[in-house]
Amino acid sequence: MQTTNDKGWSPYLAGALAGVLIIMSVLVADKFVGASTTFARSAGMIEKTFTPDRVEKTDYFVKYKPKFDWQWLFVAGIFAGALISATSSKTFKWQAVPDMWRSRFGGGGPVLRGIAAFFGGVIAIFGARLAGGCPSGHGLSGVLQMSISGFIAAACFFGAGIFIARLLYRERRKGGEQNVTE
Repeated sequence: MQTTNDKGWSPYLAGALAGVLIIMSVLVADKFVGASTTFARSAGMIEKTFTPDRVEKTDYFVKYKPKFDWQWLFVAGIFAGALISATSSKTFKWQAVPDMWRSRFGGGGPVLRGIAAFFGGVIAIFGARLAGGCPSGHGLSGVLQMSISGFIAAACFFGAGIFIARLLYRERRKGGEQNVTE
């Protein structure tokens, strides 16, 4: 069974810092944290290079103009912050297939993992757009606003995440022996 990494950040500290970031975002910039719109807008920016007329007539892009803004920088900062955190704690490593995935699903390699990650991403972004926002927008920012829907969304995100993780990485039994995945 995988043990806690002593070199990594404390989840309590990281959670507290994320909370401070969200509060400061509202106080300083009057903006609530969210990320999924950035991906849709980025797709619009890419599409605009090929068919600008179509993008200008699409209802979604009329409301949410494809542009490089604070939210795009926020998403880039998530990537940069995660990279800095992982490298400074010496937990960063290039790995096409995580150990936990390999121990559960075998040596299918990067292709199987890439296909699963792609379809997982499609499902996640479809759900985020269908809901009008992502877990950070509905869950974190919604809870900050004491919104009932934010609390419900956060509970659903955690519940679904736990359910899927247990489903994918459940314990396996072979011949009465218990094999626990890492």
